[in-house]
Amino acid sequence: MKRIYDVVIVGSGAAGLTAALKLAPHMRVAVLSKGEMSGGSTRWAQGGIAAVLEATDSIQSHIDDTLVAGAGLCGEEAVRFVVERGRDAISSLINLGVEFDKASGLTHEDGYDYHLTREGGHSHRRIIHAADATGQAVQKTLNERVLNEPHIDVYENHVAIDVITNRHLEKPGTYNDQAHGVYVLNMDKNRVETFSARATILATGGAARVYLYSSNPDASTGDGIAMAWRAGCRVTNMEFNQFHPTCLYHPDAKTFLITEAMRGEGAVLRGKDGNRFMLDYDERAELAPRDIVARAIDSEMKRTGAENMWLDITHKDADFVISHFPNIYRHCLSLGIDITKDQIPVVPAAHYTCGGVHIGLNARTDLDRLYAIGECAHTGLHGANRMASNSLLECLVMGNAAADDIINRDDMPSPATVRHWDESMVTDSDEEVVVSHNWKELRRFMWDYVGIVRTDKRLARAKRRVDLLANEIHEYYGNFRVTADLLELRNLVTVADLIVRSAQMRKESRGLHYTADYPDLLDKPVETTLIPFGRAISDQIA
Repeated sequence: MKRIYDVVIVGSGAAGLTAALKLAPHMRVAVLSKGEMSGGSTRWAQGGIAAVLEATDSIQSHIDDTLVAGAGLCGEEAVRFVVERGRDAISSLINLGVEFDKASGLTHEDGYDYHLTREGGHSHRRIIHAADATGQAVQKTLNERVLNEPHIDVYENHVAIDVITNRHLEKPGTYNDQAHGVYVLNMDKNRVETFSARATILATGGAARVYLYSSNPDASTGDGIAMAWRAGCRVTNMEFNQFHPTCLYHPDAKTFLITEAMRGEGAVLRGKDGNRFMLDYDERAELAPRDIVARAIDSEMKRTGAENMWLDITHKDADFVISHFPNIYRHCLSLGIDITKDQIPVVPAAHYTCGGVHIGLNARTDLDRLYAIGECAHTGLHGANRMASNSLLECLVMGNAAADDIINRDDMPSPATVRHWDESMVTDSDEEVVVSHNWKELRRFMWDYVGIVRTDKRLARAKRRVDLLANEIHEYYGNFRVTADLLELRNLVTVADLIVRSAQMRKESRGLHYTADYPDLLDKPVETTLIPFGRAISDQIA
């Protein structure tokens, strides 16, 4: 089965759907979703979207806060590019129908009457939100708009396999190397299909499921990063993996996040003895950047032998807590925890991939006609540590940037003739246990050896295991028909290798990368960029 579009977008979260809506008046667009349309990370974002929306705040203040959080590795041009477009991005969502929380009896000087909260690293209240389920509100609205757009076709249960490059063409010599679409596993039909396109956008999210404990949905397996790497694109800063400090610790709670906005509204962290401990680690206490808070919790757990720490907001008015955090209240209550009376058991969990596919501010990768946006991409906005609520903002801004670049290009020829997927030399697997076993092994040793605190010895152990798994999976992939589990495992192993190699290259502790062997900062901050073997890097990244 071969399908032809102007643009194929891999991923159905905020970044991908923003790009799709911008492109739709001009081109035919296919949106591919691994599972249901709302299955990605966007809908799980609780806190909100950071943007300068009131007169007491400023663009420069938001930029400065982001640069501080990024620990010297943010690209200032990228930070300014994204932050300056924040207000327009929020206005676009409001015009689409997203219902953000209003401020009771308050209108800001410049006319906005929305409630703004504050999160770690921010010097002002600038987080606009829809209760404690902002991502869900954004995803719902974007879904509705996309599904009613006649020039957009959505394909659910379609798992991307690889970017189609010149080597996949019937006549590869007629083009400079570029992207021509993607090969895709149609889960409903159990067959591989070809999506040919003039431009391809990767909007696949991050890779937090490479770790044993994660706040992300199961789909966050680094697909776009691995696909771009195999296609010949650079990746940057993969060692910076953000661990959210406060994931609910409960045997019946899988990957449930306790938003940072709760600490912004006064919640405090307590240890085994009931005492606050964050002031022992940072003068900003609970409002310190996430890497500091996550390491502090990890340290206290190891120091005291506790399985978790506790987040306490019981000193706030119960009506205030319930109205500001209704979803967290209901979910915790279903587990026997009344957050207005009980402290919340929490642990850190892998949350966000700050590195990714190297792109410019037009979202172009090193491979012509291949774009990357959202969490799978590296713009330079996050540096060594993502500041809270900048991620959805980046999705919106860079989704529009990619679409604008595609619309304005005059060098987009018709889709090339692509070879069909060849399964003539493979069979159905009779050893699926290999996939499930390797999946568990990978996530366990990444948590143990490449987690919140690293050492050279731990990284070396992880690298040996990654290499063994990579060889085994490569052999397996070459002999059996692809399945969704195999494709995700293949991508996770690739991403794990990129993370470990990047971490081994950084001989310092900076931002989210903390190593006991090199606890100090180097004088000059330098990005960690990995270049695929044998590929000349193009100059198309602006």
